[in-house]
Amino acid sequence: MKFSGKNVLITGAASGIGKQIAITLAQYGLKVWINYRSRPAEADALQQEIETQGGTAAVVCFDVADEAAFIEGIKTIISSDGELSYLVNNAGITKDKLAMRMKTEEFDAVINVNLTSAFVGCREALKVMSKKRFGSVVNIASIVGETGNAGQVNYSASKGGLIAMTKSFALEGSARGIRFNSVTPGFIATEMTDKLSDEVKKSYTDKIPLQRFGTPEDIAEAVAFLLSDSASYVTGSVLKVNGGMYM
Repeated sequence: MKFSGKNVLITGAASGIGKQIAITLAQYGLKVWINYRSRPAEADALQQEIETQGGTAAVVCFDVADEAAFIEGIKTIISSDGELSYLVNNAGITKDKLAMRMKTEEFDAVINVNLTSAFVGCREALKVMSKKRFGSVVNIASIVGETGNAGQVNYSASKGGLIAMTKSFALEGSARGIRFNSVTPGFIATEMTDKLSDEVKKSYTDKIPLQRFGTPEDIAEAVAFLLSDSASYVTGSVLKVNGGMYM
């Protein structure tokens, strides 16, 4: 895949899916900015891993839920590289609980990190990218933003809102040549799913037409496609990476 830009910011990139996105995009030749909030050792290790493999990476620490810090983080990138070509809003949290027991602050906390922070990222990226009339943003949503899920009213709302917000940004960014798309992962094999029993895993895979969990690489390649010039005519889309679980 070809990329006309030179760098990318990935929020929440120190571990999990964000980490794999960083590795994959570095392999495609982009300078990767690894954002983290509270895992400096993991972020530094990822930077070293990417550089050992011949890629280019840098670390930028800020809490995405802190608007001023997010803006300063982007300024750091601009000061270093002179531009921000691509953004992946990946950072997110969960505070799962049945709705009847969920406190308003638990709902608000998830909305703030998963949705409001992505708004700030998209808004600031649009400002920066408009100067060169080029750029691409991918927001990592979720299958539950499309289907809903018991015990995840807050998380589902944040991801459903992220999908709708992405489409609105796509409409606003199109005149400036800036694309906004979202990816909705299904069940992805991570450290969290590794802890599940075989019985529980089977109960999940039985619901997936492809009969397996996805991998972080599956998500990373989908993100790379949407960011790249190969998707130059794709904006406002929702790319479902869920093994057919929700069509």
